[in-house]
Amino acid sequence: MNSQFQRQPEFKQQQSVQSFYEPALRVLNEVYEIKRVNLERRGYNKDNAAVTKEELAQKMAYRFKITIWLAHQVITSLIKTQTIEAFGGYVKPIVEGAK
Repeated sequence: MNSQFQRQPEFKQQQSVQSFYEPALRVLNEVYEIKRVNLERRGYNKDNAAVTKEELAQKMAYRFKITIWLAHQVITSLIKTQTIEAFGGYVKPIVEGAK
C-alpha cells in the first residue's frame, strides 16, 4: 500500500504534463502556420518551416501561465510520443499525409 503513495506524485506529474497536449498542439500549429506564411512570402519553400523549442516553450508558458520547465516537459513528452517531429532545436507538427 505504501508503494501506491510513492508512485502517486509521479503519476500526478505525468497527468499534468499530458493535460497540456492538446493546447500545446494548438499553439504549435498557430506558430507553425505563421512561420509557413513568412517563408512563402519571402519566396522560400514553406515546407521548411519549423518552430524552435524555446520559442514554443515561451509561448506556452505565457499563454497557459506555467513555468518554462513544465513547458519543456510537455514538449519532450510530445516528442517521445511521436506526436510532433523534432530535429535539433526545432519542432513541427507531423502531417498525416506526408509520409
